Amino acid sequence: MKSPEIKIKLDYFVQKYNTNNFIKNDPIGLVHSFKHQKDIEIFGLLIATLSWGNRKSIINSGNKLIKIMNSEPYYFVKNFSESDIDLLQDFKHRTFNVFDLQFFILQLQKIFKKHTSLEEIFSPNFKNSNNSLESISNFRKIFLGNHPLVRSKKHVANPAKGSAAKRINMYLRWMVRRDENGVDFGIWENISTSKLSCPLDVHSGNSARKLKLLSRTQNDWKAVEELDNSLRMLDSKDPVKYDFALFGLGIENKVVNLI
Repeated sequence: MKSPEIKIKLDYFVQKYNTNNFIKNDPIGLVHSFKHQKDIEIFGLLIATLSWGNRKSIINSGNKLIKIMNSEPYYFVKNFSESDIDLLQDFKHRTFNVFDLQFFILQLQKIFKKHTSLEEIFSPNFKNSNNSLESISNFRKIFLGNHPLVRSKKHVANPAKGSAAKRINMYLRWMVRRDENGVDFGIWENISTSKLSCPLDVHSGNSARKLKLLSRTQNDWKAVEELDNSLRMLDSKDPVKYDFALFGLGIENKVVNLI
């Protein structure tokens, strides 16, 4: 299929999925229950980190987390102490357990003592880079801090080691991208949407390969870079909007109709 035809098809599915209907059954819907930026940033990062596996299970875990935090993520993080671990109520989502949650909360607490926004950590490395690799790598370094060997490091993607960093790229899309449809938040203004990398997983990867947007068989960072290049040819200013289309095509298994 030629690029113009691909663009027409993908634009159609962007319009279909980049709507409020998408929010209802997606983890980002839980983030929309918050109005203050710090709450959005903190809970957004946590639920993005938990976003693997069954979406219903992810949302259930997210609702448990909201209850634990008494619907005030920033206040909870700000005032949390290690003696409060009982408040976490043996939280568990797949391999993300109560220890990981405690670690994430304490590291976020340290970050927000020094920064007013997580954007201050992510944005500088985008200035001289064409994708999110250096930004995510810098965030990982700061987030792990003096605990580079902690077990929770497996929940913080490392694109420098080949990870596609799907969940952090999705989080960046949430925070940076904005349009009139109101799915993504667009609360960070110092990162260009043109430099965002597409969240890549099994569904979006399979869709991209069937549309000849991606040839690499592994869903790793090299595949992210290849897909980024393909999507930027379709829209250089907002390539990551096609995440909606690739996701939808993968879920609906409709790619076969586009070949």
